[in-house]
Amino acid sequence: MNFEIKEEFYIDNQAVKIISGAVHYFRIPPTQWKQTLYNLKAMGCNCVETYVPWNLHEPQKGVFDFSGLADITKFLDSAQELGLYVIVRPSPYICAEWDFGGLPAWLLATDGMRIRSQHPDYLGAVSDYYEVLLPKLIPYQFTQGGNLLMVQVENEYGSYGEDKTYLKFLVKELRKYLDIPLFTSDGGWKEVLDAGTLPEEGIFATANFGSDAKENFKWLKAYQDKHNIRAPYMCMEFWDGWFNSWQKPIIKREPNETAEEVRSVLKKGSINFYMFQGGTNYGFYNGCSDAGEKNEPQITSYDYDALLTEWGAPTEKYFAIQKVIKEEVPAAEISVPTYPKMTALGTFPVQESVGLFSVLEEISEPFMNDYTLPMEKVNQNYGYTLYRSQLQEKRFIPKLKVVDALDRIQFFVNQEFIATQYQEDVGKEISVELTKEENELSLLVENMGRNNYGPKLVADTQRKGIRGGVMEDIHYLSDWAHYRLEFLPEQLAKIDFSKPSNEATPSFFKVEIELEETINTFLDCSKFGKGVVFVNGQNMGRYWKEGPVKTLYIADYFWKKGRNELIIFETEGIAIQQIDLIEEPIME
Repeated sequence: MNFEIKEEFYIDNQAVKIISGAVHYFRIPPTQWKQTLYNLKAMGCNCVETYVPWNLHEPQKGVFDFSGLADITKFLDSAQELGLYVIVRPSPYICAEWDFGGLPAWLLATDGMRIRSQHPDYLGAVSDYYEVLLPKLIPYQFTQGGNLLMVQVENEYGSYGEDKTYLKFLVKELRKYLDIPLFTSDGGWKEVLDAGTLPEEGIFATANFGSDAKENFKWLKAYQDKHNIRAPYMCMEFWDGWFNSWQKPIIKREPNETAEEVRSVLKKGSINFYMFQGGTNYGFYNGCSDAGEKNEPQITSYDYDALLTEWGAPTEKYFAIQKVIKEEVPAAEISVPTYPKMTALGTFPVQESVGLFSVLEEISEPFMNDYTLPMEKVNQNYGYTLYRSQLQEKRFIPKLKVVDALDRIQFFVNQEFIATQYQEDVGKEISVELTKEENELSLLVENMGRNNYGPKLVADTQRKGIRGGVMEDIHYLSDWAHYRLEFLPEQLAKIDFSKPSNEATPSFFKVEIELEETINTFLDCSKFGKGVVFVNGQNMGRYWKEGPVKTLYIADYFWKKGRNELIIFETEGIAIQQIDLIEEPIME
């Protein structure tokens, strides 16, 4: 196959309009990849696009994972089998409403780290990552007989920086391994296009937007004219929906309005739908938006009001856009999509429960330090950190406060709940009555997701946990044990449910379910407080009573025939007696 970028895209010397959809393999169960890609092709698309999240593939420095949800080559094989072209975006930073924009949290353990820059430790980490990742893409290139058309250099860099030396470093690294066209994607206006592109390197520039194709492509044309470039117009991210945050209502976009904006894009150029199917932010990988003084972590569902639902069902918007594609690109092949089967399994009792404080020492070996450290400094990336120190004598403490912490703190004295602080409350003084000669102060801090976009995307603002310290009156408290609660499968396996239960404190609840076949279902979390759910040791993501989605989608991929174990970590002192597995999601 021959692919060229001239005044149009050419494949085997035939002009082609690229009609693509974003599908993140890491947000969709592998058992459903083929169905999603089939529905993409059925809508009239000829291409699939995906980001590559660095933090998923290198969870610890030098430790790589390309299995399960991270099996990118299996995903690319599925696309190739269906005859779809592929665009891959393996830039170190992806945004994507993904934790830290895809950058690995272990970068934050380095003092003075400056991401997306010429910082030598950062560049060295990128180079080491690419040495493992990029060879996996080589056989999929169209120059090698595959279907991979082009790859991205950096993502919306013009909305962050203008360091051309850094961009050229990435180009050099990519070209060590790949010999297909490279591209950048930025917003569709002059300043970001000037800052984030590399015309002198021959890098194809694209624009991201969700409406007003005429205005955005006008700026792309001006950029091309300025640099004497002949190239097609492409919207690399057409935002057909939007992501959602806790404590806010679901965001929706009207189907016919969206479809007509798609028509405007197709009349002028090529398109990549962001998202075609959003999927799910499994584990602790949800990102966080910068809302000024307050951050807004994204929810577990990444439904995005996309063309397929979180669980893969075609929407009204899907059919409205399919109709427009057929009208504007008559050569596009459309067909009837398929639907996933959803199952209501019913109600199951909680068989066992145990308090976090009862099993803390067994599941987490404490890291000792004279002052509190952020989680990244104790070799932890995600989840919760419990900080513990001792307070002496029976007495009343009128002023106790935490200095500089992210994101949410629960205070316990002698394992009794005292207070919760979140964002605007962190740093406020609380009073504490000590009733023993030796008193145990425990602070459970939840990392609710790192920023994925904006000016806070620098190392000093993204470290999680207690970053300053804990003060009584006007002095800092000393001698802290740090318990790391990332809840990886090996840690969950150490939970001893025979130990004492105290449901007024953070607790684990276990349910065993026998299945004759694997199924797709939703866990009803509407009666829970706040926490995380694990199925057979795998993290399904967070829930919170403050919504806006009151369920967790649990796909067939995570179940197995026979005995299944579901564990809930509930932090709000709610005694969970039973669970309900239902057929449809609950949304506000």
